[in-house]
Amino acid sequence: MAHETATLAAYVADLKFSDIPPQVLERAKVLTLDFLGSTIRARRDAESTPSLMKMLEALALDGKGEATVFGDSKTWTPAVAALLNGALGHSLDFDDTHADSSLHPSAPVVPAAFAVGEMVGASGRDVLTAIVAGYEVCCRLGNALDPTSHYARGFHPTATAGTYGAAAAAAKLFGLSKEQIVSAFGVSGSQAAGSLQFLVNGAWNKRYQVGAAAMNGVIAATLARNDFIGSSDSVEGKHGLLVGYTDDAHPDKAVAGLGSTYETLKIGVKPYPSCRYTHAAIDALIAMRREHNLTPDQIRKVEIGLHRNGITLTGDAATKRHPTSVVGGQFSMFFTGAIALDQGHFGWDDYDRLGDKAIDALADKFDVVQDDRLEVGRTHPFGARVSITTDDGTHERLYADPSGEPTSFPDAKAMQQKFLTLARPVLDKRADQLADAILTLERFDRVEQATQLGRQ
Repeated sequence: MAHETATLAAYVADLKFSDIPPQVLERAKVLTLDFLGSTIRARRDAESTPSLMKMLEALALDGKGEATVFGDSKTWTPAVAALLNGALGHSLDFDDTHADSSLHPSAPVVPAAFAVGEMVGASGRDVLTAIVAGYEVCCRLGNALDPTSHYARGFHPTATAGTYGAAAAAAKLFGLSKEQIVSAFGVSGSQAAGSLQFLVNGAWNKRYQVGAAAMNGVIAATLARNDFIGSSDSVEGKHGLLVGYTDDAHPDKAVAGLGSTYETLKIGVKPYPSCRYTHAAIDALIAMRREHNLTPDQIRKVEIGLHRNGITLTGDAATKRHPTSVVGGQFSMFFTGAIALDQGHFGWDDYDRLGDKAIDALADKFDVVQDDRLEVGRTHPFGARVSITTDDGTHERLYADPSGEPTSFPDAKAMQQKFLTLARPVLDKRADQLADAILTLERFDRVEQATQLGRQ
């Protein structure tokens, strides 16, 4: 390990809008829009949202502020806005993913950037620069942690590495020096937390801990802005992130190609509102259903092969076969696969079918197994093998990657339509205005001119 903390801090401090390739900026805008669609819809629809709002009221954290919570009618203090936007945007499990690090970059980074951007009166160009800085930091740290090892230790990388990404975005907008960003990262090392225990009972921790990562990044950067001394060597130190949170650290991945290779371009988007490890199988099931004109009564057996991380998150038959909560459904290969095979599509409203006897009966025909072909010699862990047995024989497909990865990234029209499908039921015509504003964010002298369109 060789000064990864300071190297990342220097990158964030020195990054300029003009340094960022146009294709990276365009991708950052599309990813931001995609994330905001989930945030807006979750403000109205996510079942955990009322609890969040009541908590803020009970603790008198709903006081007056100027920061936007997308899909909400009032404004908030910056830290609370970061918390809410982060938690809401992650609640539908419809937000973007970075395959190599197995984390959701926008969920901690974008809320921190908008909260501080509004706080300091930043331009759209400034906010885009900060978002890219945050993406690069959290994705690279996720790579360095090694997601398989990080998961094995019980950690949720979006919440752990994501805290550093949020701090990077906030620090960039505050204009902090390299030394101050090192301190912000030092504070982040004390705040980085996120447990996979939510998988046991479909708990809402996953949503909250990602919102907390966004908020904690804002707090860390604000402390550093006010001369707070954070620990040095937070990433590589004796008790640093890459020592305490993984058994297989790759510190070189935190800084390799920094400034020339953009992890931002490796971020994929979700066609389905569920864990990314279910998506390749859903793609295959929908395609095979159509190709072979399959109906549920013809199905005798379905076997899904996944990477071991996918088994950890979605494939435990004892706890995942018949989920009763939305989170349980989001992390069930059995439920999501049965929905896809039953109706040939899968969307947010399909969680209404939790407990549906027909879906449970179809899920009983599924087995989920670890498939070594999805591990050996592969970089990305999100592939799937699907085998469907009927009276007429067995059909099998191997999907190396799900749709929505960089090699099959949707065009701008498709991305905008996904956003509008989620946002219009909440914002009505303002959704179209917000979409146009985010996709031209660099034109705004003050980012609030764009973000205020996201208020209900």
